[in-house]
Amino acid sequence: MKRLLSAAVLGLVLLGTAQAAIDTYEFADEAQRQRYRSLIEELRCPKCQNQNIADSDAPIAMDLRAEVYRMMGEGQSNEQIIDFLVSRYGDFVLYKPPVTARTLLLWYGPAGLLLSGFVLLGVVVLRRRGRKSVGSSGLSADEQQRLAALLNHTPQDKKDR
Repeated sequence: MKRLLSAAVLGLVLLGTAQAAIDTYEFADEAQRQRYRSLIEELRCPKCQNQNIADSDAPIAMDLRAEVYRMMGEGQSNEQIIDFLVSRYGDFVLYKPPVTARTLLLWYGPAGLLLSGFVLLGVVVLRRRGRKSVGSSGLSADEQQRLAALLNHTPQDKKDR
């Protein structure tokens, strides 16, 4: 009974924190509402880091939503709104930062690391194959004869002596 009560209280607490922010902005038509929605979904919250400003409850996200709404009301285009926010908060507010000299490592670094890993793996495999082709056991001819003689000598031979 105590577990059930604890689980219910925990569920209610988590449910209360899971609610997204609800904005009560008025739009002239559905197209403008969709434009607003797409803008706030493609901009990242500067505080939350991995949430867009549409889903964030942070005060700065609320301010950014209000700023986007205000700028839309002034008749600014999506590019102007995004440029304003990027100039104010940097490329970080974009989920897809542009490819520039500063972001080359971000865009091509993972592929470069993967490629270098495959090259390293290929070098290791080729070196191991090269060692095996020189001599399968790595022993000289004299050592191989001694080994063969020892292997042909079985414990039964000792009993016969």
